[in-house]
Amino acid sequence: MTRRFPSSLLFLVAFFFSVFFFCIEDYVVAFGERIESSGRENHNEERLVEERRGMRNLLGQKDHSYKIHEKVPLYANKIGPFHNPSETYQHYDLPFCLPADNQIGYKSEDLGEVLEGDRMVGTPYDISFRVDRDNESLCKKTLNSKDLKKFRKAVKDDYYFQMYYDDLPIWGFIGKIEKILRHTHGNGPELRYYLFTHVHFDISYNGDKIIEINVSTDPLRTVDITDGDEVAVEFSYSVKWKETRIPFERRMEKYSRYSFLPQHLEIHWFSIINSCVTVLLLTGFLATILMRVLKNDFIKYARDDETGEEQEETGWKYIHGDVFRFPRHANLFCAVIGTGTQLLFMVLFVFALALVGVFYPYNRGALLTATIVLYALTSGISGYVASNMYRQMGGEKWVRNVSLTGCMFCGPMFLMFSFLNTVAIAYRSTAALPFGTICIIVVIWALVTFPLTVLGGIAGKNSKSEFDAPCRTTKYPREIPKLPWFREAIPQMMMAGFLPFSAIYIELYYIFASVWGHKVYTIYSILFIVFIILIIVTAFICVALTYFQLAAEDHAWWWRSVFCGGSTGIFILGYCFYYYEARSDMSGFMQTSFFFGYMSIICYGFFLMLGNVGFRASSLFVKHIYKAIKSD
Repeated sequence: MTRRFPSSLLFLVAFFFSVFFFCIEDYVVAFGERIESSGRENHNEERLVEERRGMRNLLGQKDHSYKIHEKVPLYANKIGPFHNPSETYQHYDLPFCLPADNQIGYKSEDLGEVLEGDRMVGTPYDISFRVDRDNESLCKKTLNSKDLKKFRKAVKDDYYFQMYYDDLPIWGFIGKIEKILRHTHGNGPELRYYLFTHVHFDISYNGDKIIEINVSTDPLRTVDITDGDEVAVEFSYSVKWKETRIPFERRMEKYSRYSFLPQHLEIHWFSIINSCVTVLLLTGFLATILMRVLKNDFIKYARDDETGEEQEETGWKYIHGDVFRFPRHANLFCAVIGTGTQLLFMVLFVFALALVGVFYPYNRGALLTATIVLYALTSGISGYVASNMYRQMGGEKWVRNVSLTGCMFCGPMFLMFSFLNTVAIAYRSTAALPFGTICIIVVIWALVTFPLTVLGGIAGKNSKSEFDAPCRTTKYPREIPKLPWFREAIPQMMMAGFLPFSAIYIELYYIFASVWGHKVYTIYSILFIVFIILIIVTAFICVALTYFQLAAEDHAWWWRSVFCGGSTGIFILGYCFYYYEARSDMSGFMQTSFFFGYMSIICYGFFLMLGNVGFRASSLFVKHIYKAIKSD
């Protein structure tokens, strides 16, 4: 007992340091938000320009060259509540001014943009290159009761609109709410709904290229739509061009400038330092085990072998005949490890593309496309790993194994997508995928993903590699002694999941704020460092807990290592509830179902990926220590 005290003490130090950092990280994030809010501009539209996501693919410079008076189309995209990023609708779901011929022309979109909910349509705005316009009438309309009801709801829910001009995104709000205080006793403030009817475009150019565009609304040119069943309105716009020296190659810098503000970089570096401290403490803990505890164990077992005395074996050597006994439900186990390996490689490939600059700022459509393609191309990895491991365990139902591997992640994802897409269809939201897009995804799965999984399974089944167990497995398993409560699976999972989660907590907030909010995240290098730290911390904590489990003469470590490694996904899922309630203003059934539905699938993917990491690290550790002893 005295011999193991230093390692246990170091483990407690690592745990309490992680708790300390976890407790103060929330204040660090809040401090960063206060700094951010103090530097924001008051104008809502400019704030949206700096924060809103959704950039389209960039074209070559020759596609962005224009002549004076040449008409440049302004496309309208989605509209929706500002606080519900998934609840988006088509632009003309609201009674805006239609083009002159009343024909709505749709612009073709790629796969990633459709998945993002983009639906580009033409608009009646005439914004020709370097042509100023002052108070140009767009159209005159008489809004009936149905139109007024739509606009009131849009203003009440803080709807924004999104447009693109020469592939540059712009955003603005539909209207505003004003509170009018009444002095009559017993009455609260009266809410008045105002619709913005005039928009102003400020456009900068350099030579024959468009560099920047901003949109603003005139707060003095509004229409009160609070009362009445019929209101006459006139929509108008103005355009002002000005020259700038910013080159075309740098026109996208303004959209990523937010992420590189000094105060945000300081918070990101604090997150990395926190993670590095956790890694160093766990590294020291692991080194203590390997260099002191195991060294003493090796000396003791070697001395017993040399003396040849009949002594009762204790500790992890006692179970050498059971530690390499294959786990129950080997088919499922191999499918989990195979799918986790595929997801790990897919994430690494996505990071590789991000680090070489493939993904432009705000161009998340390309990220989704790359993720789908890489998942399909890496499916052979899951088939090979699962089938090869299943063959080494003596499995014979390899067809069932390959089928289970192919559906391990795609199955739950398909079920969740079917439910959420049905919800989006019921809401008539642009988040509902068109039938053609669904067919494309199904074809990718049928012609690429599943065939590669089968081919990988065949290669794994025919592989000549064998399971290298340094100890012979006995015919009958030993009985596992009764363990104290803190050595059971659930407490161990909570311990194993909290430490890696505390190492990524701050970056997790910024990722959530980017995906489910209006923050900008483009610092992929820092995110990659945090991801590597997550892998290292998960591996170290799983090795440590596996040693404690074997020292307690519990040889059922296979599934335990997967559960301990993947338990970080459970903590991320728990963080989803905290973020939804405390950090976001999301509301409504559609947004809530989308948030928790897709985040549960992402957390499930993290469980598989990190569970594979935990098993791999524990397997290497177990093989190493049992190779160093002599056993019958």
